[in-house]
Amino acid sequence: MLVLTRKIGETIRIGDEVRVQVLAIRGGQVRLGLTAPPQVRIFREEIFRTIEDQNQRARLVGEDRLAGAAELWEEVGHGKHG
Repeated sequence: MLVLTRKIGETIRIGDEVRVQVLAIRGGQVRLGLTAPPQVRIFREEIFRTIEDQNQRARLVGEDRLAGAAELWEEVGHGKHG
C-alpha cells in the first residue's frame, strides 16, 4: 500500500484521469473530492462490500433456481429425447 500525506487543498493523481483532493479535515474525518470519468465506478468500501455480497447471494439463488427448474423439466419428461 502506498501511503501519502496531503494537506487541505492538495491533490493526488491516479493515472491520467482520476484526481483525489483533500477538501477538509474535521476531527477524525477527512472529506475527499474525487474527479473521474463516468465509466470509473467510485464507492465507499462498505458500500462496495454490500453490493458484492448482494451480487454473490443473487448468483447463488439463481443457480439454485436453475437446478430446480432443470429437475422439474426432467420430472415432467421434457428432458428426454427420443
